[in-house]
Order: sequence, then C-alpha cells, then structure tokens
Amino acid sequence: MQQSTAAAFSTISPAAPLPGHRLRRIVLGPSHIGIRCRWRSLSLSIASRPLFFPSRPRLRHAAPLSGRGATLVRAAADGESKAGSEALVDALQLVALFALWYIFNIYFNIFDKQVLKVYPFPITITAFQVAIGTVLVFLMWSTNLYKRPKLSSSQLVAILPLAIFHTLGNLFTNMSLGKVAVSFTHTIKAMEPFFTVILSALFLGELPNISVLTSLVPIVGGVVLASFTEASFNWAGFWSAMASNLTNQSRNVISKKFMVKKEESLDNINLFSIITIMSFFLSAPLVLFTEGIKFTPSYVHSAGLNLQEIYVRSLLASLCFHAYQQISYMILARVSPVTHSVGNCVKRVVVIVASVLFFSIPVSPINCLGTGMALAGVFLYSRVKSTGTKPA
Repeated sequence: MQQSTAAAFSTISPAAPLPGHRLRRIVLGPSHIGIRCRWRSLSLSIASRPLFFPSRPRLRHAAPLSGRGATLVRAAADGESKAGSEALVDALQLVALFALWYIFNIYFNIFDKQVLKVYPFPITITAFQVAIGTVLVFLMWSTNLYKRPKLSSSQLVAILPLAIFHTLGNLFTNMSLGKVAVSFTHTIKAMEPFFTVILSALFLGELPNISVLTSLVPIVGGVVLASFTEASFNWAGFWSAMASNLTNQSRNVISKKFMVKKEESLDNINLFSIITIMSFFLSAPLVLFTEGIKFTPSYVHSAGLNLQEIYVRSLLASLCFHAYQQISYMILARVSPVTHSVGNCVKRVVVIVASVLFFSIPVSPINCLGTGMALAGVFLYSRVKSTGTKPA
C-alpha cells in the first residue's frame, strides 16, 4: 500500500523535456505526502486570490456618489457658486455707490456755485436745500421706500445738537462757495482732520500720538501754501470754509460723546433724515430774520436774474445735495469708517479737478503743490488712523 501510494506521486516531469536535461525520478515517501498536500492547498489558495505587487499598488476606482452623498456635494458646490456671485454683486454695488457719490457731489458744487455766483443769499439757498430734502424724506416714508422711525422725546433732544451743527456746516460751506472758487473751498475743507484732532483732545480727552501729529503737518502747510497763491482768495470765503470745518467736526465729536441711542428703525439713513427735517425748521426762521423772503419770482425778476435758471439750478443742486448725503451714509453702512474717510479724500480730489476744468480756474504750480500737499496729508492721516494706533 505504501509503494502504490508512493508510485502515484513518484514521477514529476515536465510536459516536454528540455533538451540537454535528463529526467530525474523523485520518489516521495510517506512523510512527503502531507507536505505535498499542504503545498497544493497553499497553491490553490494563492491561485484563488488576486496577486499583490507591493511595488505597483493596485488602483482602486471609487464608485460614483449617489443618493444623499451626491446631493450634499452638489449643494456644497452650489453654495460656493452662490456665495461667489453674491460677493461679486456686492462689490459691483459698492463701486456703483462710490461713483454716484462722486458724481452727485461734483454736480452739487457746480450748480451751487452757479447759483451763488449771481444770487448772493447763502442762507436762503441753504434753507431751500434742506426744504427739498425734507420733501424727499416724507415721500420716502409715505411710499414705504424706507420705514419711518419711532422716536422718543429723549432721542429728539439728543439729535437736536447734531442738527444745529449740520445746519451751520452747510450754511458756512455755501457762504464760502459764494465768495471763493470751489477748488479753494475744498482745499480749505481738507483741514477737517486738524479740527477733529483738536476737538477730540478738548472734549474727549483723546491725545494724538506722534504719527497723527506728523500727518497734520502737510495738511496745514498745504492749505497755507494754497491760500497764499489762490487767485480768488478773500477772507470771507476763507473763514467761512474754516467755520464749516469747525462745525462739521463738532457735530462728529458731539455725536461720539453724546451717543444717540438707536432703535432698530433708526439707522444712519433715518438719522440723517431726522437731521434734515430739523435743519429745515432751524433754517426757515433764520432766513426770515436775516435775508428775508427773496426767493420769490417777483424778486428774482426785479434783480434782473433769469428765473428759470435760478430755480432749475437750485433744485438740481438741492437734489444732488440730498442724494450724495444719503449715498454717503449708505456707503458708511457697508465699509469701515477709515475706508469711508479715504474715499472722502479721493472725492475731494475729484471735485477739485472737476471744478477747475469746468470753471476754467487759473491755477499756478505753487497752488497745485499746496493743494496736493494738503490732500496727501489727509490721505496719510487716514492711513495712520487705519493702523489702529491708540491715542497717547
């Protein structure tokens, strides 16, 4: 039995013997049978499994997502695409607002200067401008373009000082525009940071640091240089513009010191609307006691002025005034105060250049140098404030 079993596994030879090689008979004994069986079992096991080569790893193709997984991936992709499109739309809207802010400001200064040049009643013009603004505010509220705020008596008392300084600031600006060139008025108004620093130190206790003081040097020096070389210079126009700086920055400082408690319905636009209405009620009696009623058609005709030109340009100036003020607050709600300040500096440059070109104002190289120094100082001041340096 052992021999027959050994004979069954006795010969292992290739199907075709290789030339030059002799066949060798291998006789397996009983002790080799178990090894052979285990070897065959191992061979079958290996053959039934896919070969694995460590040096060449097998690539596994992920099955396509389906069901909830695919839905989540598509939702994430759609969310990113929607966020990107919304960011692009917001950026385009902001660019459009800045462009409208500059355009309305340019046309306001042009129309306002044309009226005040032949109609020297700045208080009347100021009252007319805030009157048109008041009408626009009530139209905005009555047509539900903007929700009318609900104010308490304490809020109205807190807003009243802001309205007083707002009225005086616009009045002094119109007085300056009636006396000197538009470019010179805005060059002087570039000194607003100087008054901000002085008033903040006096009323808020915010002492400026060295960087802020350094940025004020080119502002003051540039205004002085431009004043000495300004062809249309006169002291009434100069001091009116300086008074405009003082009152406007006093309004900002008081607004910061006596912060108005805002409700949800009282945002920046509604706050400006309330200030506009108050300014009308403040300026109307001021006109009666100072200049009188001199905006009637009979008086304009008796003064030898073109009634249509005066009325149309005054109306356009008033509309542009209210539009650029509203847009300014809309921009301030979207960007930081520093960005708004830099944009205001650029706006002043655009207004000066546009007025020089439109009115063909003669400008000397030294005057250009002084104006450039002042505006560069304003830009430097804005950059210093943007670094977040705290007062000493």
